[in-house]
Amino acid sequence: MKDRAREAVFNLIGPAIKGTYAIDLFAGTGALALEAVSRGSLRSLAIERHFPSADLITQNAKELGIEEQVDVFAGDTFIWGRRLPDLGTDPCVVFCSPPYALYTDRAEDMLRLITTLAEAMPVSSKIIVEADGNFDWDTLPDPAEWDVRTYHPAVIGVWEKPTS
Repeated sequence: MKDRAREAVFNLIGPAIKGTYAIDLFAGTGALALEAVSRGSLRSLAIERHFPSADLITQNAKELGIEEQVDVFAGDTFIWGRRLPDLGTDPCVVFCSPPYALYTDRAEDMLRLITTLAEAMPVSSKIIVEADGNFDWDTLPDPAEWDVRTYHPAVIGVWEKPTS
């Protein structure tokens, strides 16, 4: 996620990040997981399949002095999603910022991952999805409930799990 889009995301969710468990699904550099902790998340999990990048996230968390709050799963996000751990009862914030090609190349897997997380998350949790202008937001759970905004070339959608 580009800096401009990341800033917009954190402005959109604002203080709701405080006290949450943040999950960065396709972590890359881990910027979302690390920033979530810096903005008040109690813990974060960065999932990254590229082992050198996963190691870099761990190293960066250590350098920032937040290594106790940042967990790194070096593996495939889709496999992690099929073995989804218990997400607890406190709200979480899930960042889904994959390479855009995954929305077409692995469309079913992406939809399954997002749907599974939406069902498993505690109430008041949020999912933030980054895609491009070609993504069909109507394929997601509760399509009318997504707050979708464009930060060219990124399109960001935010969904909050309702209380009932």
